[in-house]
This record gives sequence, structure tokens and C-alpha cells, in this order.
Amino acid sequence: MTSIKHLKNKIEPWHSLIVKVEDLEALFELASESGDEELEDEIKTTYFEVKTIYDKLSIINLLSDEVDKNNAFLTVHSGAGGTEACDWAKMLCRMYTRWAERREYKIQIVDLLEVEGGYKSVTIQISGDYAYGFLKGEAGVHRLVRISPFDSNARRHTSFASVYVYPELDDSIEVDVRPEDLRVDTYRSGGAGGQHVNKTDSAVRFTHLPTGIVVSCQTERSQIMNRQTAMSMLKARLYDYYKAEKEKENSKFAQEKRDISFGSQIRSYVFQPYTMVKDHRTKFEIGNIQSVMDGAIDPFIESYLSAKWDKAEAIKLDAE
Repeated sequence: MTSIKHLKNKIEPWHSLIVKVEDLEALFELASESGDEELEDEIKTTYFEVKTIYDKLSIINLLSDEVDKNNAFLTVHSGAGGTEACDWAKMLCRMYTRWAERREYKIQIVDLLEVEGGYKSVTIQISGDYAYGFLKGEAGVHRLVRISPFDSNARRHTSFASVYVYPELDDSIEVDVRPEDLRVDTYRSGGAGGQHVNKTDSAVRFTHLPTGIVVSCQTERSQIMNRQTAMSMLKARLYDYYKAEKEKENSKFAQEKRDISFGSQIRSYVFQPYTMVKDHRTKFEIGNIQSVMDGAIDPFIESYLSAKWDKAEAIKLDAE
């Protein structure tokens, strides 16, 4: 039933769009025949409305992988740059949170290692239709260039942070985790949650011994809830790992293991001496860096998905 509902939700908007296009054609013919110039504004408004809907549906149409429609876990790790990098990791977390809020997605911090000046690492759960499909291209190293607010001499600094994105799995996809392959550690949470959280060993860390994958959750009030969230994260990580192994393309998994430093970035955010955000994979860039930091990253997401689709189609044609 879930797959039928998903297909229905994907097809029905296109049917509605077809109706709007037909209405627009009828309106245009009416204006042409009657010579009524007053209909011009209505035609323009309807046209841009139709185009906006079409562009949105076209991007969703590119999300065809089995987990693209799922919720996502997004992890940010600070890299080279010390306190600067920790502040940058916090800024990136805010950017993705603002992006999710724009889409009315649900956001929850599931793990946080907060240090002076920012975040050493943070994992957020983003729940909403196609959250993973939209965010999967954000995985990689993000580079920041700015005048440091931590430098009394106001010098320009370069900082790095890595972003890793993996899908939350639903019941239709099974990942087997054997108890003997799992090491479980419990510890006291250092995060929010009140006295109960801080005085009990409620935080949970799972280490999957065969792969070395480690996940942790400390933001729920009880150990049971933290275990459930951590297991969901682990299964999602294992799904992504085994898929990459099967396809012999470890790029998705390897992005987090790359050096978080110069030369490996997918995107640069420059505050000084000019303002620009540039994606090094698609060459797409925007000058309004503040809007990007406030969550306006859809143009980067869309350009990445379009470029990936074009590349896949080109490979398909070459194979034929």
C-alpha cells in the first residue's frame, strides 16, 4: 500500500498540472480571438504559476532511487581550522536547519558534540518527503573563507567541515544487524534534556565491528529511545555502505573518510574579499552568500541533481 500511495502522490500532481496547462491554453485562445488585452496579466500570472509547478515536479522526477523519498540523517563534522572549523560546522547545521524549515520538514538533533566556539560534530534527523533525495548531493567537504571573528588581528581564515547524508530506512527495506557484530556503550549525556538526562547513562553508542561504523544518540530522555534512534541510524549507514560495496562505487561512503581539508571540497563559501558560494562539481555559483546561509540552497541541489541525471543519460547512450 505504501508504494501505491507513493506512486499516486507522484502522478497526481502531473495530472493537475496538465489541467492547468489546458486552462492556460484556453485562456490564451480566448484572448487571441477576442483581442482582450485585460487578460494579459492573468495569462502571465498563470504561466509563471504553471512553470514554477513544472520546475518543481521535474526535479522530483529526477529522484528515482528507492530511498530518495525517505527521511534523512545529516551529520556535520568540523575539520581543519580548530575553533574556526567548529564555528563553521555550527553555521552549516543552521543552514540545513533553515532549509528544512523552509520546506516545513521536521528537524531533530539526535547527537551533538558541542565545544567552545561551535560544534565538533552534530547529527540531525530531517523528516519529510524526499528529504534524502534532495540532500544526498550535499555530502562532501565544505570550505569557508572569511575574516575570522576569533582573530584579534582580523585576518582571513580558511575552515573546513564535512557533511555526510544517509537515508532513514522504512519497513520496506531490511538490514540485518547481528547482536554479535555489535558493541554497545552507554554513557552520560552532555546535551540538553534536563537533570534526568545528565544524571543517568541514557546516551548510547553502537559500534558495528565488521565495518567499523559508529553511531550515537544522546538527545532522547531515555536509554530505550536513544537505542531505537541509534539503531535506525546504524541500519541507514549500513544500507548505504553495503550498497556502495555492491556497486563497486564507494564515493558516497568515502566522502566522510576523505581528508577534511584543502583540495577535497565540493563547495566553497567565500565571505572575504568578495562574496560567493560556488559548487566545484557543477560550477554553479551565487553571489548572495547570506541567503545561502539562511537556507536558500535549492539552486545548488537542483543543479547537482540535473547534472547527475545528464551524466547518467550520457553513460546510457554511450552503452547503447
